[in-house]
Amino acid sequence: MEDISKNIIDRAGRGDAQAFEMMYKATSDFIYTIALRITNNHDNAEDVTQEVFIKVYKNLKKFRFHSSLKTWIYRIALNTAINACRKESKKIERMGENTIDMNQYPAQEKKIDKNKKANEKRIASLLKILNPDQRACIVLREIEGLNYKEISEVLKVNINTVRSRLKRAREALLAYNKGKERENEM
Repeated sequence: MEDISKNIIDRAGRGDAQAFEMMYKATSDFIYTIALRITNNHDNAEDVTQEVFIKVYKNLKKFRFHSSLKTWIYRIALNTAINACRKESKKIERMGENTIDMNQYPAQEKKIDKNKKANEKRIASLLKILNPDQRACIVLREIEGLNYKEISEVLKVNINTVRSRLKRAREALLAYNKGKERENEM
């Protein structure tokens, strides 16, 4: 995510459409990537991205620079994506469906070379086995490279909660991989 000057943030918070557009251009890919990693679904990620920008627009005037803009936007994006996952899970339970297409990607991704696409599918399938809270922690730590303190600030949870979620997520991923290895041996 590109750095955005305090001046642009202030202007956008006062309703300057051009400044908000600059913020949008600087952060939209970042937000979409977070949303896609958490939801594992292109359509849901687009919806989350749109919802995040609505929230940012409505609340930007309240932003007081107590944290970085990146941390603030991370928090909004993650919470919105996690809530979308929970809503989707409840909807699927109500419909009685057991599966959902978790590999809907935008058309431009079809142009990506096969290795990268295969890696993305592998990551998506691994993230899919985690609950939304664990998924958020893994994405922030292993993909986005945040440290435990930063994850704690983004998610507004205790740092020990971050450690616990990461530990459980890693254990779940290891158990899944061991199960796959056993399947392949048979």
